Amino acid sequence: MGDGGGQRGAWRWVEAGALVAVPAVLVVAMLVQGSWALGTLAVVLAAVLVMALGWERRTPSLRQLLPTVALGSAAAAGRVAFAAVPDVKPVSAIVILCGSLLGPQSGFLCGALAALLSNLFFGQGPWTPWQMYAWGLMGYGAGLLGRCLEGRAAAGLYGFCACWLYGWLLDAYTLVGYVRPITLVTGLTTFAASAPMDLTHAVATVAFIQLFWGRWRRALERVLVQHGLREPRPPEVPRT
Repeated sequence: MGDGGGQRGAWRWVEAGALVAVPAVLVVAMLVQGSWALGTLAVVLAAVLVMALGWERRTPSLRQLLPTVALGSAAAAGRVAFAAVPDVKPVSAIVILCGSLLGPQSGFLCGALAALLSNLFFGQGPWTPWQMYAWGLMGYGAGLLGRCLEGRAAAGLYGFCACWLYGWLLDAYTLVGYVRPITLVTGLTTFAASAPMDLTHAVATVAFIQLFWGRWRRALERVLVQHGLREPRPPEVPRT
C-alpha cells in the first residue's frame, strides 16, 4: 500500500510538471524567437499523453470512467449543438462541473475528450492538442478547487477567469507558431484580436453556470451516490 501510494504521489508530480511545461515553453518561445511550432506542439502532446497515462495507471473501473466520458461527450455535443453561435458554448461549464465533482484527472480527461470529439465535426488540426490541453487544464483546476465551487457565484467566477486563460493559451500558441516577428506590438495585437471572442466565451460560460449549475450538480451527485462513487451527504440539521 505504501509503495502504491508513493508511486501515485510521484506521478502527481509528473503530471504537474507536464502541465507547467506547456506555458513555460510558450514563454521561452516568445523570448527566444525561432521555429517553435513543432517544438511547442510536441510539448503539449506530451502533456496530454502524460495525463492520459495517469488515468491508465489509476486503473479506474468502468463505472468510475463512465461519468467522465459521458460528461466529455455531452460537452462535445453541446459545442456542436451551438455551432451556429460563435463562442457561446456550454463546454467550459460542463468541464468545470466534471472537475469539481470528480477530481482533477477526471476534469482534465473531460476537457480533452470534449475538444477531441467535437473537432471531428469542426475539423482536426494542430490546434486540437492545444484545445485539449486548455480545456483539460480548466477541468484540472476545477478539480483542485473541488467543493469550493459548489455555489454558482464561485463557479461563475472561476469559469470567467478560466475562459480567459483558455483564450490566452491559444493566443500564445498562435503567436509562437505563426506570427513573425514577435514583438510587443505584434503580441498585443494578437491577444487583442481575440479579446472579444474570449469575453463572449467567458460571459456565456458564466450564463450557463448561473442557469443550470444547481440542477446539474444535484443530478450528477445523485448518479454518483447511486453507483457508489460518492458517499451521500449527511442530512442537514434544521436550525431551531
